[in-house]
Amino acid sequence: MPPRKIIIDTDPGQDDAVAILLALASPEDIDVLALTCVAGNVPLDLTSKNARIVCELAGRPDLPVYAGCDCPLGRPLVTAEHVHGKTGLDGPDLPDPTMELCKEHAVDYIIDTLRAAPAKTITLCPLGPLTNIATAFQRAPDIVEKVQEIVLMGGGYFEGGNITPTAEFNIYVDPQAADIVFKSGIPIVVMPLDVTHKALVTKPRNDAFRALATPAGIAVAQMTDFFERFDKEKYGSAGAPLHDPCVTAYLINPDLFTGRHINVEIETQSELTMGMTVADWWRVTDRAPNATFMGDIDADGFFALLTDRLARL
Repeated sequence: MPPRKIIIDTDPGQDDAVAILLALASPEDIDVLALTCVAGNVPLDLTSKNARIVCELAGRPDLPVYAGCDCPLGRPLVTAEHVHGKTGLDGPDLPDPTMELCKEHAVDYIIDTLRAAPAKTITLCPLGPLTNIATAFQRAPDIVEKVQEIVLMGGGYFEGGNITPTAEFNIYVDPQAADIVFKSGIPIVVMPLDVTHKALVTKPRNDAFRALATPAGIAVAQMTDFFERFDKEKYGSAGAPLHDPCVTAYLINPDLFTGRHINVEIETQSELTMGMTVADWWRVTDRAPNATFMGDIDADGFFALLTDRLARL
């Protein structure tokens, strides 16, 4: 099969960076058309800078990077410097990018690219809040039927939330955008906290990244060294969850994951549970399924794939 054409919508973030590196190291499986950046883990000026830093780390200064929405659709921006550091990529000492941002707005790029493509040939891969994607769908409803699939990191069910008791960060930052995307009718694959909390960067796994002795391998090890200090204390786990690379790993080897095709609704009214992904895992309602909600991962297989592909960079 030819490589799947994707647009990665992202708010780097160390785990976003690893997801992008995995995609760029896998050209036989994934054809990354562009990175579109959104405010999330850190503000937009930093996410769009970090995306270019990652491109240059991967040896891909040719990849187009677009800046998109700098705030959610209807709420103040919430960021996560307490996890990712003030730059969003704290840990490694990486140089400022020399490549330029593309001048077009990310939402315009998404609309133009989908309109110009044959139907159902481009997959959208959101790794952050869904503001850019929802805005594109609102401005250009005709592009919805053009999308092959959306594979996203967000939400949680059994694991609850990581920014509030019930909400995962990406969905919480812009629940109104998430609601639009989940109601779009596009096939959606969700990598929730239920999966990503099983993808733990233990010391042996991080040692394997460092042992690659390449700029990318060392940078990934330093990134996970940095953000694990927060997650290990928070969860009492043996390592930090590696959230976003689950999206790109799924595109390469979907057999690493198992889940259910169920209904998922987004809470947008209650401040108590704002941004909750109400996942009908047990199929106790008559609401129509709208997403494949993953529940488990072959963690050893995932880290073997990730280490093998990072070694290419």
